[in-house]
Amino acid sequence: MTAKQEKPLISIIVPVYNIMEYLPRCVKSVCAQTYTNLEILLVDDGSTDGTGRLCDELALEDERIRVFHRENGGSSAARNLGLANAIGRYVGFVDSDDYISPDMYERLYEGILAGQPQGVKIAQIGRDETDEQGKRLSDICEVPERDQIIGSEEFLKELLMHRGDCSFCTKLVDRELFKEMNFPEGVLNEDFHLLVRMLEHTKGIISLPGRAYHVFYRIGSNSRKADKESFSRVYGDCVDNADMVAELTKRRYPGLCSVALRFGVFQRLEYLLHIPISQMRSENGQYADIVRWMRKNTVRALFNRQLTVKNKIYMVLFALAPRGIRVLHKKIKNIP
Repeated sequence: MTAKQEKPLISIIVPVYNIMEYLPRCVKSVCAQTYTNLEILLVDDGSTDGTGRLCDELALEDERIRVFHRENGGSSAARNLGLANAIGRYVGFVDSDDYISPDMYERLYEGILAGQPQGVKIAQIGRDETDEQGKRLSDICEVPERDQIIGSEEFLKELLMHRGDCSFCTKLVDRELFKEMNFPEGVLNEDFHLLVRMLEHTKGIISLPGRAYHVFYRIGSNSRKADKESFSRVYGDCVDNADMVAELTKRRYPGLCSVALRFGVFQRLEYLLHIPISQMRSENGQYADIVRWMRKNTVRALFNRQLTVKNKIYMVLFALAPRGIRVLHKKIKNIP
């Protein structure tokens, strides 16, 4: 193959933090891709267990690997450092405890090519999840039977209906989309936030059949509660994202406003169903704002066809007596 015929470079960014046991499997699955014109950027986010040294050792095994060491700043900051140093035409992301099928990036690249005439700049493929005991978990998202181009507005609707996949790990993205936007740092649910903003700059996403990205669900990496009084900020960040989407739909996708309202209700119900009862106080600014929002939007929600009768009942109850409903809910469901 001549230089002119050579496929474009793909940059694959892997944020790494204290993951010695699983990192080799992840990196080897990337190195084994049938699409070989890759650069692999391992971003060591201040590991303290020898993972940083392991990154350097893995780089000696494949000249396509570049390693960056930085102080701990979180996954988004590590990804952004990778983006700042990536030189590929397209960009992909792999989490360091996961692994991928050998043909994943070959298929994603072919998907990008198929979608280009329609102005599509993102390709995605399905994923599956396995726990530490090797048990296959329920699929989060359905995959199409054949290649399917989904317009930006329709894909946003799928995300808001909790049917779409917002993870960047299942996608290949034209690097041009990152020129003026990065992953928001210091927050969670960051993939959703960035993807929603990106949809304005592409005609849609091409979705491919099959599941080529393999999530390894480690309890230690995913648990949201260390004890009954801990409360992950992800719930609050998801509410902030719901507000962002509400403004976006008003401006860009007015036909989705009712779906965005449903999304806002769901994210707030998730917050209210998980916040420790001891933190349900008026001095808690975000909690108080959420309760006010529920009360202000109750009537709108009651007339929203996207919400089920059960959804509406929960909203009314939480708007009237959020703390009392949580006490009752705890007794019924035994949720701390």
